[in-house]
Amino acid sequence: MTQHLAITDRPADAPVEAERRADWWRDAVIYQVYPRSFADSDGDGMGDLPGIRSRLPYLRDLGVDAVWLSPFYASPQADAGYDVADYRTVDPVFGTLADASRLIADAHDLGLRIIVDLVPNHSSDQHEWFQRALREGPGSALRERYHFRPGKGEDGGLPPNDWESVFGGPAWTRTTNPDSTPGDWYLHLFAPEQPDFNWDHPAVREEFRSILRFWLDRGVDGFRIDVAHGLVKAPGLPDLGSHEQLKLLGTGATPCFDQDGVHEIYRDWRTILDEYPGERIGVAEAWTPTARRTANYVRPDELHQAFNFQYLASSWQAQALRAVIDESLEAMRPVGAPTTWVLSNHDVTRHATRFANPPGLGTQIRTPGDRELGLRRARAASLLMLALPGSAYVYQGEELGLPDVTDLPDEVRQDPSYFRAAGQDGFRDGCRVPIPWSGTEAPYGFGPDAGGPSWLPQPTEWAQLSVQAQTGDPASTLELYRAALAFRRQHPALGGADNLRWLESPEGTLSFERTAQDGAFLRCTVNLTAPAVTIPTPGELVLASQALTHEGSESILPADTTAWWTTR
Repeated sequence: MTQHLAITDRPADAPVEAERRADWWRDAVIYQVYPRSFADSDGDGMGDLPGIRSRLPYLRDLGVDAVWLSPFYASPQADAGYDVADYRTVDPVFGTLADASRLIADAHDLGLRIIVDLVPNHSSDQHEWFQRALREGPGSALRERYHFRPGKGEDGGLPPNDWESVFGGPAWTRTTNPDSTPGDWYLHLFAPEQPDFNWDHPAVREEFRSILRFWLDRGVDGFRIDVAHGLVKAPGLPDLGSHEQLKLLGTGATPCFDQDGVHEIYRDWRTILDEYPGERIGVAEAWTPTARRTANYVRPDELHQAFNFQYLASSWQAQALRAVIDESLEAMRPVGAPTTWVLSNHDVTRHATRFANPPGLGTQIRTPGDRELGLRRARAASLLMLALPGSAYVYQGEELGLPDVTDLPDEVRQDPSYFRAAGQDGFRDGCRVPIPWSGTEAPYGFGPDAGGPSWLPQPTEWAQLSVQAQTGDPASTLELYRAALAFRRQHPALGGADNLRWLESPEGTLSFERTAQDGAFLRCTVNLTAPAVTIPTPGELVLASQALTHEGSESILPADTTAWWTTR
């Protein structure tokens, strides 16, 4: 059972405090909404912008500071909207541009900021530029905005280099000329429907400057930049020299990713962001070999935040977690950027399932594992994350303790990598199943009609995990998140300040304190072992992911449990 002290609730109509601060992003809790799986307003089985808008009060009351929306632009949906055909239009499946404007306005009225996804590495193959490049054939000026190359071999029938798609197979697809003869090849590091832009071309750079301003003028508070490490390729597109598969979440050095030339682009973008009031931000999705390489994206004249994927990929083990926490904080100090923390997103198995399985299986897992163990560890991991210095990201449904859906039938899967040989496992659909809101029958309030459709089927047991079922239950994961986020906002030692001090603690545990300028302390203690551990009671218990017992001046911390204390 969750234990916590009484925490003063924020009034329902009160704005989020961080919203008025110029440096709001340094300690913000940012909630990722995957639009097709959040809330369906019209009953077609697909989430949409009006549905998101109707649930904004829930997010305000949860206690987050900002909402990040995965892509909702016009798209053929070959990769769930990450194949953009028009960056200035809302796809009809999600609503209209007017719906987007109303959502932004309502969010601001509630004290929430809106961050939108930007996909600059590639477009859809239905984008006007790419379609014209195909129609006009070799010599078209539009081809210079992508990576078109002649093939190798006597008849040009081999790909231009040995690069492989993250989703499996060659990273090149051959075109057909207007006269029906075999043509050049084009580069796509992801699906064939996602041709990579050539960021050496000035028209590409100018187009994205314009796209940034288009959405900034409509009030968005920032951009999450998809594949931020991929825009610039090594000159000459050299061979990898290896036939090992590129990985979506890989960190190896390649000529495809994390080239130094990307930083010129982000310095340019920073000048645009700084033109607008209210501290608009850029967030890099940058998979890099080291945390220090990630820090390059958040130097003072570049972006504001970068996802901490090293933390996400860490195992549930004390020594490993402490090492990645120390490395993350140390890497960001020289550039003055906040560290970010994330446990789940739309590309990886939810942490309630990752932690339910043995370590070493990666971030896409096919088995449900021990559900009880996974939930216990997920709750403890969430409290640990929210106690760390910097900004935290919450993926929709993790506050409900949702597991991955590992038994989706093959015929309902839509992850493009699932259908390509030798690619990613393609099990991302499991973390994208629509979340449950209420009721005892699917779609559990996701859509307006009981028994109505959802684009991916929901498990029957999710009725017990809905927002309605968990609200008011002090032992629920939802109420744990609400209490933690409320206390995090109130306690002066928490948030963005780099004030973590490790304390001695029993083997297999972690303990640290954070101290405010006024001397107020918050101690976080985590037991990552199977047996319970006994520790001296350090102060007044604020919150715990499981119930603690007390014996005199000592407290017994159960297995896989995190506790917050205010110290004397």
